Amino acid sequence: MSKAIKKVVLAYSGGMDTSVILKWIKDTYQCEVVTVTCDLGQEEELDGIEEKALTTGAVKAFVEDVREEFAKDFIFPMFRAGALYEGRYLLGTSIARPLIAKRLVEIARREGADAIAHGATGKGNDQVRFELSINSLAPDLQVIAPWRVWDLCSRTDLTSFAEKHGIPLSAGSKHYSMDRNMLHLSFEGGELEDPWQEAGEGSYMMTVPPEKAPNTPEYIEVEFEGGNPVAVNGKVLSPAALIRTLNEVGGRHGIGRIDLVENRFVGMKSRGVYETPGGTIIHAAHRDLEGICLDREVMRQRDTMIPAYAAAVYNGFWYAPEREAMQAFFDATQHRVTGVVRLKLYKGNVYPVGRKSPYSLFRQDLCTFERDEVYNQGDATGFIRLNGLRIQGYKAR
Repeated sequence: MSKAIKKVVLAYSGGMDTSVILKWIKDTYQCEVVTVTCDLGQEEELDGIEEKALTTGAVKAFVEDVREEFAKDFIFPMFRAGALYEGRYLLGTSIARPLIAKRLVEIARREGADAIAHGATGKGNDQVRFELSINSLAPDLQVIAPWRVWDLCSRTDLTSFAEKHGIPLSAGSKHYSMDRNMLHLSFEGGELEDPWQEAGEGSYMMTVPPEKAPNTPEYIEVEFEGGNPVAVNGKVLSPAALIRTLNEVGGRHGIGRIDLVENRFVGMKSRGVYETPGGTIIHAAHRDLEGICLDREVMRQRDTMIPAYAAAVYNGFWYAPEREAMQAFFDATQHRVTGVVRLKLYKGNVYPVGRKSPYSLFRQDLCTFERDEVYNQGDATGFIRLNGLRIQGYKAR
């Protein structure tokens, strides 16, 4: 039987769900609630969030600036792995959860809390991500997931509860379920619950519509060291500053918008709209640079592991041994992924148009169409004959 709960640390975003949960936990458990908000680059969404938490009933409200840690220790390792979930999603929501959970545990320990609470629904992925991470880091702490136990069954119910208790709500929170950090902005709910209906313009905030982007392409250069982006147009930037810079550049060209139906870990399909302008540029540049820096067989082996790694991140297994083992392999491939990629940005698209590296495996003397003294074209005859043996035998039967 669970012990009595005297103090709860709540993952607090300031949105409708966690604002209602703060009040609900305090009333239901008759306990103290400490809120923790991680500054992951939500920008103006954090304005007044500490005051809102205290007004709603929190005894303490922490706002933790973890932007550099988020970029350096979570986003960049994931990008070194080239992760895409189901081939499209850059995992902007998924990758933030293990860091939030880590900070929740740290503050719960410091504050002497008995439990950690989150606002993830019983239908979504975030409940799994939060709780697997918390269980990995602090298996002794209880977890409270109100969506799985209370009688508020919809966003409409939450809106009524908030209005009854005087909890202020933004217009967007009543229409969409949103998640924002420096890597992306996601939208679910509203008209997006009909996969045939086009997303409204209110479901995009970080990027302009591609048709309204500049009519002139913009060229930029992104520099990498050991698989990590370190500079834009020759200017060295911290990890978080680099992502912010590329968000601004990509946003004005309408880059990084996707509208997709994905498979949630809990077993249902979900339609969402994502904006990941800077991340889309980094991914395209990184992948292109690998083209001249990575050995063919290393790249091939790496590519076979990407779906498993992306699924581990998406499904909440950041602290699991298999993700850490795969990370070690990916990182070993990145030691020579150093160089510069030149990209053309235009109307929602990213075009790598040039790349160079001190570790380039590209040899002009081998691939030239002009006369060379290195490659004997006659050697290809035996190569083709040997590779054709198994096909001849197969067709002969």
